[in-house]
Amino acid sequence: MHKHALKHLTPEEYLAMEETAEYRSDYYKGEVFALAGGSINHNRIIRNLATKLDHALSNTKCEAFINDIKIWIKAKELFTYPDVVIVCGKVEFYPDRDDTITNPILIIEVLSESTKNYDRTEKFEFYRSIPTFQEYVLVDQYRVHIDHYYLESKGKWIYTEYTDMKDVLKFNKIPAQVSLQDIYKKVEFNAEEKDVTLKPSIA
Repeated sequence: MHKHALKHLTPEEYLAMEETAEYRSDYYKGEVFALAGGSINHNRIIRNLATKLDHALSNTKCEAFINDIKIWIKAKELFTYPDVVIVCGKVEFYPDRDDTITNPILIIEVLSESTKNYDRTEKFEFYRSIPTFQEYVLVDQYRVHIDHYYLESKGKWIYTEYTDMKDVLKFNKIPAQVSLQDIYKKVEFNAEEKDVTLKPSIA
């Protein structure tokens, strides 16, 4: 994550700013980082996943959220916008908010060139500090490649790699599975993409 924003905000100041902002921003320990728009393939993958998960979870206590829903990671003082968030049971919110979740069980990120290292390392570490968090999926938008992690026991994460369009992503913590053909439906790997970037939004 980029740093060096000069002005620091409280969580409440950040949340108030987000209500009227023209673009979304992440918040980390007082610093605010603008999120640039994603590519069309990024959007397609999120749409495909959300559609399939919504259907698979329709008769369960789990629910998928996308786009404008933030999560708050108290231990790291981080507000962030995952691409897809799954909650099972009652949704728990940041105090006095209905757009900021605190109890995700599963998070999915669609990788971009500028965020892929952060998503795989530091951000995954941040997510693991959430008590309810038990499953993490990273979807590459430039090739057929998915990294899947789930918590087997305290401190032990199991990893599976998917690289074949015939594969089926089988979730461990929710009653759902999605084929890679469905995840990558209409994705054009040779298309010129606009990358998703992070940059400080306050100077």
